[in-house]
Amino acid sequence: MSIATTEDTTTRALLISIRTPNVTQQEVDESLSELGRLVNTLGFSVVGSKTQRQRSTKQLSVLGSGKLEELAALTNDEELPEQDGTATEFESVDFDQNELNNLIASSEIKEQANVVVFDCELSPNQLHNVQAALGVEVYDRTRIIIEIFSKHARTRTAKLQVEIARLNYLTPRVRDENSGDRERQKGRWIGETAFEINRRRIRDKIADIKKEIQKLQKEMQGRRSGRIEQLCVALVGYTNAGKSSLMRALTDSDVLVEDKLFATLDTTVRTLQPATQPRILISDTVGFIKKLPHDLVASFHSTLEEAKEASLLLYVVDASDPNFVSQLAVVDQVLSELNIDFNNKLLILNKVDCLTEEQQLTLLEQYTDALQISTRDKNDVAMVHQQIQVFLEKKMCSACFNIPYTASGIMGEIHSKMQVIDEQYKEDGVLLTLKASPIALERLHKMLLTSSF
Repeated sequence: MSIATTEDTTTRALLISIRTPNVTQQEVDESLSELGRLVNTLGFSVVGSKTQRQRSTKQLSVLGSGKLEELAALTNDEELPEQDGTATEFESVDFDQNELNNLIASSEIKEQANVVVFDCELSPNQLHNVQAALGVEVYDRTRIIIEIFSKHARTRTAKLQVEIARLNYLTPRVRDENSGDRERQKGRWIGETAFEINRRRIRDKIADIKKEIQKLQKEMQGRRSGRIEQLCVALVGYTNAGKSSLMRALTDSDVLVEDKLFATLDTTVRTLQPATQPRILISDTVGFIKKLPHDLVASFHSTLEEAKEASLLLYVVDASDPNFVSQLAVVDQVLSELNIDFNNKLLILNKVDCLTEEQQLTLLEQYTDALQISTRDKNDVAMVHQQIQVFLEKKMCSACFNIPYTASGIMGEIHSKMQVIDEQYKEDGVLLTLKASPIALERLHKMLLTSSF
């Protein structure tokens, strides 16, 4: 499943959409636009798109014979003849979004494609039949997303999670080219073909990876347990909504920020800056997307546990994206699957610097409780910082404790995890009025009861 490109060869992609009766033209256009950004993220250039109406995407041929013949004429390594005396060159894969939308909407294709990308998932037989008919490599949306995840995964956990999804995708697509070959060699079962060996090796590898993931998940759970008393804020939202940019602004850290889909796959935890008392942790999470492959959703559920256990969700939305309402619905669906409490949510309408004043006023009427921000504006970031504190303070409780002078070791933990409201020095110790999460206060109470100072 590796993508073979050289410096002298550009991967030129023709996008194909199957429009079924229950899908509107607007939904087709939105999905194709997103697919264009996905293939750009992978390093492909887009030469255009084609759409065909079909009753279902499950038919064995996927496309009609006439459409296949039309596509076959558009897919080889030779350039198409110039039209109207001009030729279009695609020297860069970094399209402006409007340029990409115009290209996808255009019916003219002036350059040959050497790959075809379907905006749906193809079965192994469909993939084989279309590839044989067109004579070029064929991708479906699922494979494109898996390739992007493979390219962007950095930590061991993320790489293993993506590998599971990749192998699950690959297994049914391993074809039996030599079904009659049943040589008996070391490492083979009796009568086992090379095809069957490959299938078994993939299954064995998946089993080994799952065992390693389970070990890593226990370590992750241990780290989360160590933070259970601390106030945590999780950034969630659609891919490329600006979560990492906000993370970087709120924590003054060097978190990776790229204008690409799925630039962030690994959960990152940093401390809110300027520092607060008690300390507040901010975690960035993997973004969501429409038609996210099921295996990837399942793989990243453990990573999204950070969001499930957070005291507050910063629900980041790219308000400048015309499709952000449907993107909100996708995020809501995934978070619902995780049984995440939506009451602890603060909606952040990001990138409002790209909107007109009239558009901002319309958003204000529609989303009265949301914060409209630009991560480039320090005042906006400071506003988010303040709102985080205000929200979390409502979740905290107050209590008084007498801390013996001999218990100096506890004071460091108190100042890092709790807010000191009042401090009075008595004969036998310091009387503190503290404000913190109920869990942190209860743990301190037990420590004072069971410890001898």
